[in-house]
Amino acid sequence: MSHGMNPDIIKRLRRAQGHLGTVVGMVETGRDVPDVVQQLQAVEKALEKVKELLIFDHIEHHLFDHGQAATPEMRRTIDGLKALTKYL
Repeated sequence: MSHGMNPDIIKRLRRAQGHLGTVVGMVETGRDVPDVVQQLQAVEKALEKVKELLIFDHIEHHLFDHGQAATPEMRRTIDGLKALTKYL
């Protein structure tokens, strides 16, 4: 990816990394499965959000970072594409 990285993506990846480290520690110390699964859910959600942000940034970069202004029709199209990411 040649365009700049969104600092929010890095922050969210670090948060997911922290959650995953917690999960590893929980498994190593024999914590109850429901507790481990709850932490795994936090990791999954964090990564899903990162994936969504990466896709959004990619779309925005390749369609709008070339000096052209977004028309209302273009904005509606992009918003529609972004809405589709919930099915990924």
